[in-house]
Amino acid sequence: MAGRVATRSLADIAETAARVFTQRGYRETGISDVSKALGLSHGALYTYVQSKEALLYVALAWSIGPDLLNGLDTPVQLSAEEEIVALARRWTEAEGFPRLAAALTRRRIHTVREEFGEIVDELYSFIEDNKDVLALVAQCARELPEMFQFWFVQRRRGHFDALNSYLRKRIRSGHLREVPDVATAARFIAETVAWFAWHRLGDPDSAMLTDDQCRVTVRHLLTSAFLGDS
Repeated sequence: MAGRVATRSLADIAETAARVFTQRGYRETGISDVSKALGLSHGALYTYVQSKEALLYVALAWSIGPDLLNGLDTPVQLSAEEEIVALARRWTEAEGFPRLAAALTRRRIHTVREEFGEIVDELYSFIEDNKDVLALVAQCARELPEMFQFWFVQRRRGHFDALNSYLRKRIRSGHLREVPDVATAARFIAETVAWFAWHRLGDPDSAMLTDDQCRVTVRHLLTSAFLGDS
């Protein structure tokens, strides 16, 4: 008699799906790709999720926090892409950038060096703590219209705009140095942080750089670039 295939947890399914979706993208990933990676039959995977959309939903939930899978009935059903976007929206709203938001409304500054450094650290922590879910969302959002609109147009561009507004405000008040183009400067900050907090981990020639060294050095150099060394 053939042995029965061992039961896998929904967390196992979600973790593997997150890895495959991140590697291949949404369009190129099929149910069979994930079932193969799990060592399950195509049909067996449908006892956990009813569709590829539902598979992405549980992958995103696991990436945000495995506890989000608790209480989900299997097979997980999904009616529309909006449910995936709603999950991503709840995640970003829970995270937020409170230090940047506070700086945008603050009239009096005790020390702009501390304020600027905290904004850099806040972004660094967000990317460092969420790099797996960021990779999944960025990869799949390119191929899902509603997710693209939310992630790239509303959320990502919205953060660049907020950072842009902060720089303009502090440059205008004389607290930060003038720059040739503020929008480019805002992107420079964000992309510098993103590379050291996340993308360097995929570079085999950067393995000697430690997390602490990168965090401290990025804050020091960005602060020096916009305020000088004093």
